[in-house]
Amino acid sequence: MSVLAAIKREKKKIKKQLAKLQNQLSGLEAAAKALGDSTRKEVKGVKKRVLSAAARAKIGKAAKKRWAKFRAQAKKVAG
Repeated sequence: MSVLAAIKREKKKIKKQLAKLQNQLSGLEAAAKALGDSTRKEVKGVKKRVLSAAARAKIGKAAKKRWAKFRAQAKKVAG
């Protein structure tokens, strides 16, 4: 019976945590609703950063070099 009691205690504990989280969520939703559309405008205003083709090529080349080094090291350890 002690196992069953422990399970019931854990269930009760988790239900309390769930209730607390739901309460926090409703508070956040109310705050977001109170702010209205002002939060949406801020998110839309952020522009995506763009890399040049040269920068992408440089990053790709460096990544290939790192992976080649990694694979060479792995071969040494395995073989």
